[in-house]
Amino acid sequence: VQLQASGGGLVQAGGSLRLSCAVSGRTFSMYRMGWFRQGPGKEREFVVAILWSGGRTYYADSVKGRFTISRDNAKNTVSLQMNSLKPEDTAVYYCAASPSYNPNYIDQQGYDYWGQGTQVTVSS
Repeated sequence: VQLQASGGGLVQAGGSLRLSCAVSGRTFSMYRMGWFRQGPGKEREFVVAILWSGGRTYYADSVKGRFTISRDNAKNTVSLQMNSLKPEDTAVYYCAASPSYNPNYIDQQGYDYWGQGTQVTVSS
């Protein structure tokens, strides 16, 4: 199983970016997909997650109302629309996948597969 993240870049505060994560090597859907981020000098932290079946979502408080996660079953991809970006959103963003039931959506241990990370830089 491989996860390929894309869509990062440089944007001014208040701007928007859209990240995508493509899943390959698996013929059936994952249980849950998530995005984590790691800012400069910080630990990796949970951002958002979505259950592949049913689409239930979970957001970190810091991104609620600004970020939206969605999935495309046909393309086996998950997208993260990021609006009203702030300098504190600057980080490397990682997509992650849990192939089977695991209630721990907020910790890294709840995911078995990880993408390579994509840099998001928000200038003030």
